[in-house]
Amino acid sequence: LNDKYVSAFEAISKDPNQLLSVVEEGGVLVGCFQLTFIPGLSRLGMWRGQIESVRIASGNRGKGLGRKMIEWAIEECRKRGCGLVQLNSDKSRVQALKFYESLGFQATHEGMKLIL
Repeated sequence: LNDKYVSAFEAISKDPNQLLSVVEEGGVLVGCFQLTFIPGLSRLGMWRGQIESVRIASGNRGKGLGRKMIEWAIEECRKRGCGLVQLNSDKSRVQALKFYESLGFQATHEGMKLIL
């Protein structure tokens, strides 16, 4: 395992605004995601949840696990007082975009990144 993953995991696990979650089926890890709780100044100081690194093992896709996982993440955001949940997905991942739209997500903003 690359040491960079270990360092990232350690940093995430120490931060109370980070949550790493996994999905197991029959004792086998089949999915994971990272949920970040972000305080903000906009929208009257509203907190938001950021869903990232969503993965479902290829042999387990199409079983509804991803839907259950994201629905669980949304509920966790509600419990923590978030006013919205956001995520990013590569524009080329058409099926993933359709999946998130089926869960109620809308492409309301244009995201931009600068690789450093």
